[in-house]
Amino acid sequence: MNAPSTAHTPSKEARNLRWLLAKLVDEVPGVRSVAVVSSDGLLLLSYDPDGTAGPGSGPTRGEEGKRAPSGPRGSSADLATIVSGLGSLTQGAARVLDGGPVKQTVVAMDEGSLFVMAISDGSLLGVHADPDCDMSVVAYHMALFVGRAGHVLTPELRTELRASMEDTDQ
Repeated sequence: MNAPSTAHTPSKEARNLRWLLAKLVDEVPGVRSVAVVSSDGLLLLSYDPDGTAGPGSGPTRGEEGKRAPSGPRGSSADLATIVSGLGSLTQGAARVLDGGPVKQTVVAMDEGSLFVMAISDGSLLGVHADPDCDMSVVAYHMALFVGRAGHVLTPELRTELRASMEDTDQ
């Protein structure tokens, strides 16, 4: 008899990182979607407001009376693409302007706000929030996530998270 496969059982580090993302989403009013993107632009973790939660996803909302955010379907994948592109653009601008490493980018729009924060390994955390969100609260909770997640986001964990996202897509 074969031993049961543990290929799809998340590691302790992956579970902890997902818990940190869930904590960010649950504790910050106005968050619409969240994505953690690797330095090469691949989605590692996400929270999608359409209620879809796969192995790489954060919590679903609307359960147990919690607020259900609004946003376009599939916005975590779109957010990951935008975060990756914006991260690349701002890093290029910082090089041209001799500004040093980019720590955070904020885009304030009429209908929402976009925050991108660098994680120590070159990955990025992106948050799309309501236009009336408290930007300082969003930035504070993002900094907490980055501070806690940066040291655990090892190459092995990134590989595991990518694989779980690929499994979700199939």
